Amino acid sequence: MTENIALTHQKQRAFQPHKLSTPRDFVMPDVIINNKNGTPLVLEIGAGKGKHALSFVTQQPDKHLIAIERTRNKFEAFAKHAELQGASNLDAIHADAIAWIVHAIAPSSVAKIFILYPNPEQHNSNQQWLNMPFFEFLLSRLQVGGEIVLATNIETYMDNAERQATDVWALPNTRCSVPTDSERTHFEVKYLARGETCWELRMNKPEGYKTRVDEWKVNSKF
Repeated sequence: MTENIALTHQKQRAFQPHKLSTPRDFVMPDVIINNKNGTPLVLEIGAGKGKHALSFVTQQPDKHLIAIERTRNKFEAFAKHAELQGASNLDAIHADAIAWIVHAIAPSSVAKIFILYPNPEQHNSNQQWLNMPFFEFLLSRLQVGGEIVLATNIETYMDNAERQATDVWALPNTRCSVPTDSERTHFEVKYLARGETCWELRMNKPEGYKTRVDEWKVNSKF
């Protein structure tokens, strides 16, 4: 790894991808191996039962979505619906997203990343996505001009995410409230039906953005 790299962001603690083992039963999706047509690649982290994923691949047939869910019962429901729908532009992955992304996703290869209604981790803010060193690795996988979409119904989570995006990660970003008729996920439907406000933060990777893991690939040596 190159020392004294000119970082764009201000995160001090560095993520260490070489310490993560390959996920059990890991199989590289064919779209990553054989994407000869350059189909835009999209990630969803925490896909739940797949409501957003299944809708997205129907509405965006020109894009390929890799949707990752760690919880077994949610993934099994997702996989069942995905099989019935039979979308060729969807890979449903049962895995821990961090380890899987480290071992599967190449630098600057993803056009968009969805993180919709993650666990708010109110008692452990270090596990919130924009507080984690892994977020730097995630940014290294994003294409220039690519976008990360974060949604939550927890105002304090969104306040912190917006502050981190601006002050720590130096990402152009836009915050807005989610329309009351939106129904991307089961959580979103439930929260909006209860009259709660949901927020969305859209972050873009600018030209020239640098991280400490831009060149890291599977089997890379630091």
